[in-house]
Amino acid sequence: MPESPVPHTMILRARRFEFAFPRPALLMGIVNVTPDSFYPGCRFATRDAAVAQALELAAEGADIIDIGGESSRPKSQPVSEAEEMRRVIPVLESLAGAVSVPLSIDTVKPAVAREALRAGASILNDIGANREADEMWLLAAESGAAYVAVHMQGSPATMQENPRYDDVVAEVGGFFENRLQRLRSCGVNAEQVVLDVGIGFGKRPGENLRLIAELGRFTKWGRPLLLGASRKSFMEAAVGAGVEDRLAPSLACACWGVQKGARIIRCHDVAGTRHAVRMTEALMEQQANAAYITFDR
Repeated sequence: MPESPVPHTMILRARRFEFAFPRPALLMGIVNVTPDSFYPGCRFATRDAAVAQALELAAEGADIIDIGGESSRPKSQPVSEAEEMRRVIPVLESLAGAVSVPLSIDTVKPAVAREALRAGASILNDIGANREADEMWLLAAESGAAYVAVHMQGSPATMQENPRYDDVVAEVGGFFENRLQRLRSCGVNAEQVVLDVGIGFGKRPGENLRLIAELGRFTKWGRPLLLGASRKSFMEAAVGAGVEDRLAPSLACACWGVQKGARIIRCHDVAGTRHAVRMTEALMEQQANAAYITFDR
């Protein structure tokens, strides 16, 4: 699977929202309405606290707000549909008329996704895209919501017990190929689909690093790539950084990802990520202009 250039033009549709690429990378700010997400700085136990955080992220420049009500950290256990809805639906309802950016629901449960769409969500962020049942995909087709297909080996409860790959890049690529076919067969338009290699979801530290290093190899399908590496534990193995000290490694991954073709960066620290990514894009533009001038001469 050779590395391919990022397409010159690409559309992402999420219900009433549309993003046309090339454009600056989109920043997806994270709001976890959970007591047990891996990063303590992004746990919000009440509707008011979660809404306040979402508004702050939007003010800092988030292009998308991603709301989750169930932790997906390694060894986490699922919560009931009713509990997940209790956590996220009031937050979505409060934000739907208060922000002008699309809201994303981070869930694997079709029933939660359906209620979230009713409450104002426009994007389904699905770490359960490895399932075989098609209910979530049919919901994306019916609603016109954007759909983020995340690669994961196993489930959050089991994914880090003994992940194994012969070639992680090839296997994630094969997963994308299969999921795109399945989504198409369920009536999901290609312009609704985002691809996410699933950093930290059933991968060892070296496999996470390789996926980020070779992210450009996943641009061949002409769909936006989402990179969600922010503050994840592989950074401790790579550079010895505990969760509170992972801002700098997270920014490095975001900047590298943008250079390799990521079009959406999912992050906890929107303000810092925005500055780092925009500087990276300015340098990339300067490099492209210089190459054009040299060639033109």
